[in-house]
Amino acid sequence: MQERIINDTHFRELGPLRRGKVRDIYDLHDSLLIVATDRLSAFDVVMPQGIPFKGKVLTQISEFWFRHTADLVENHLRSTVVYDFPSACKPYWDDLADRSMWVRKARALPVECVVRGYLAGSGWLEYRESGLVCGITLPSGLGESSKLAEPIFTPATKEEVGTHDENISFNRMVEIVGKERAERMRELSLEIYRRAALIAEEKGIIIADTKMEFGIDEGGELILIDELLTPDSSRFWPKNLYREGRSQPSFDKQFVRDYLLSVNFNKKPPGPRLPEDVVLKTSALYLEALKILAGKTLV
Repeated sequence: MQERIINDTHFRELGPLRRGKVRDIYDLHDSLLIVATDRLSAFDVVMPQGIPFKGKVLTQISEFWFRHTADLVENHLRSTVVYDFPSACKPYWDDLADRSMWVRKARALPVECVVRGYLAGSGWLEYRESGLVCGITLPSGLGESSKLAEPIFTPATKEEVGTHDENISFNRMVEIVGKERAERMRELSLEIYRRAALIAEEKGIIIADTKMEFGIDEGGELILIDELLTPDSSRFWPKNLYREGRSQPSFDKQFVRDYLLSVNFNKKPPGPRLPEDVVLKTSALYLEALKILAGKTLV
């Protein structure tokens, strides 16, 4: 049976709805329901087509990493099992299964915590021009996809749908969230990345970089929220194909980014319609990442 693509949800009985680039978030009064749709955002623009299985993969991989980092910092996840969700969700179990997280409420902090272990993407472009990445001086002589001696923390603003996130300095992050909180977020981000990178590499995946988000729960504590270490928020490279000095094949949406660059996409809404082979290949890459990391299959 063909997988049904879910680009939007309309669960009116579940309370106020807020749509992000990929997720639909329902306010259940004392908690939230986060539904990962099959929408795909590239260059901060939502594409017109969904990617089969994408939302389910994001949820299952996030659950895997929330479980493997819970001793480092608390996270917002209560359950991904629909039978555990509040009773108001029961009529929608079929649509919610495998792609939803029931979570604690938290006030999201307006900074994305980006950790880079390899020189890729915008970091590589900036280094090539200036020898810097987000204001951090790196050694000379590095090439595209070079492994950094130590992971670096390069925060960014968290912008609304259709608006590009912007890299900021750590000092600017301090101005936004406060010194003590900024230092703690940096420390935790690097700890989480280092642990995840080791786990993933043992399974055959290099996590080149990733971004994560934190929030303040109703008790005033700093917790990890949103998604974690997914193909949407990270660059995943197959370890056996890694070669320094070039762009890498990947298990993430880089395949879509490469297609968009090939057609000179202007990185502004609306996104172009994707060819079927790009959609299906992207779906296959996401499913493969889930299988390798978490040992789960959805087909």
